[in-house]
Amino acid sequence: MKLKRSERIVVMTEYLLNNPNKLIPLTYFVSKFNQAKSSISEDIYIIKNGFKEEKIGEVKTYAGVSGGVIFTPTLVEEDAVKILNEFVEKIKEGDRLLAGGYIFMSDIIGNPSLMNKLGRVIATVYKNKEIDAVVTVAAKGIPVAYAIASILNKPVIIIRRDNKVTEGTTVAINYVSGSTKKIETMILSKRSLKSQSRVLLVDDFMRGGGVLTGMESLISEFDAEVIGKVIITQCFDSVREHEEDYLYLSKINNIDEYNGTFDVKLGNVIEKLRQAENEELKNE
Repeated sequence: MKLKRSERIVVMTEYLLNNPNKLIPLTYFVSKFNQAKSSISEDIYIIKNGFKEEKIGEVKTYAGVSGGVIFTPTLVEEDAVKILNEFVEKIKEGDRLLAGGYIFMSDIIGNPSLMNKLGRVIATVYKNKEIDAVVTVAAKGIPVAYAIASILNKPVIIIRRDNKVTEGTTVAINYVSGSTKKIETMILSKRSLKSQSRVLLVDDFMRGGGVLTGMESLISEFDAEVIGKVIITQCFDSVREHEEDYLYLSKINNIDEYNGTFDVKLGNVIEKLRQAENEELKNE
């Protein structure tokens, strides 16, 4: 028995939501529902208008034999601000200051609901950048990296600090840790990243910037291009040069280890979101 249009639309909507940024041939839905291509196109048009009206995302259709439909989740600035403010308020909660001026973030990073929301915010900024992979360092950057990659529908590549036999042949580089000034090592399997890939770097906590610099050095060994850099929490009491080169969700300063206090404010995400929107308007 054929599904009614309303039932088809429910199933198609669920499929699009679970397969973002993926070209889905119209023939897939034609075959699945045993409907004419014209009927499926009308269904998609209804979904497209609904997503646009509710600001869920963009649905684009492409004609031709290799054409189909692509759903790209997006966020308007108002919704992004709400998510980011929720994130900042979480940082303000409880006793988070650790020895050495570090901030306890494990409970926040381990919150899948919040990480998925932040991933959508970040993915909206980079939705038109043709990212091939999201790259992070084990271990705390992994949750947000996966959240971003799930929206962009791209693989996550994890840089490790020790060699494992399961990685096969690897590339290793040494770098200077920005906070401790120690020599550290980063390792990545040669099979992990293709040459000429366009990557988005993600790290959880940046103080001196050494990890991010190390990641860039390692990626250059693969002849890959860094398209963007994302930091969950930036921790600086001094002004860092070239802040416009990366996106950071929050910024912590005025750390007082004696009294256990610090100040936290929203990062530059909204500015990056506006820049991306302006670039998109120029290209239309």
